[in-house]
Amino acid sequence: MEFEHSPVYGEQKCGFAALIGAPNAGKSTLSNQIAGGKVSIVTHKVQTTRARIRAIAIANSTQIILIDTPGIFKPKRKLDKAMVEAAWGGAKDCDITLVVIDAAKGLNDENKNIVKQLDRNNSKNVWLVLNKIDLIKKEKLFALAEEFNNFYPFSHSFMISADKGHGVKQLVAKLEVVMPESTWLYPEDQMADIPTRLLAAELTREKLFLKLHDELPYSLTVETEKWTEQKDGSVRVEQVIYVQRTSQKKIVLGHRGEMIKNIGQKSRLELAEILGQKVHLFLFVKVRDNWLDDPERLRQMGLDV
Repeated sequence: MEFEHSPVYGEQKCGFAALIGAPNAGKSTLSNQIAGGKVSIVTHKVQTTRARIRAIAIANSTQIILIDTPGIFKPKRKLDKAMVEAAWGGAKDCDITLVVIDAAKGLNDENKNIVKQLDRNNSKNVWLVLNKIDLIKKEKLFALAEEFNNFYPFSHSFMISADKGHGVKQLVAKLEVVMPESTWLYPEDQMADIPTRLLAAELTREKLFLKLHDELPYSLTVETEKWTEQKDGSVRVEQVIYVQRTSQKKIVLGHRGEMIKNIGQKSRLELAEILGQKVHLFLFVKVRDNWLDDPERLRQMGLDV
């Protein structure tokens, strides 16, 4: 989504907005929609986002830095705990906290638990964003917004469809108004603050999420081990897909290596498009049974341990 921008020195504004909410509420889709391109990976599965990712949008003379956070859920493993801490940490010290809600799920127990943890002393900076409004009847939306506002005193409420872009410009316009006066923190043409190696790993993990079924995607992670710029202007990228069991390795590889070949091809093409250069991508699958509780693996994913 494009926004007009013509920054004037001395009139610049810049601020942070954190997106928090339950898994699969549409935070990453909204972040990508506002940034105007692929910043966070998006799948139909919950808990796709694992670390805090900064997307950067420009609205007139205002730079809006969006902190896309993992979904908030009840943690069971070290990875889960690190993800939930990353989510709440993303909201800390931000100018605005956007609580993104799947409107179709309403004020269920999961959303109640999240809203209960919000700071009531800072409610003026907490906004309600009812997402996926295209999946719910219009006459129910205002009643739903009222129900949420009775539960917590949100400063503002927005009704959007992040996927289709409905209502997103109105949300950005309000963010533009409230952001503090400040020089920009990033160059005008930068769309995200995420290491390229991590972005590349995330793209491959997205393809794995989309191709694999059941619980396997949650039992694997991807790391970019080598990144070599070639003399011809292309880049050679070597990535390792870590799984927990040998049986999972066989699934990722697929019959005669067809699965890994398909995933590698899709990831390579998208990465080349983002980088604007030819990419040679090599994928390797390794078994590491304790990676979910391995601090080094979690740090490689951008999580604090």
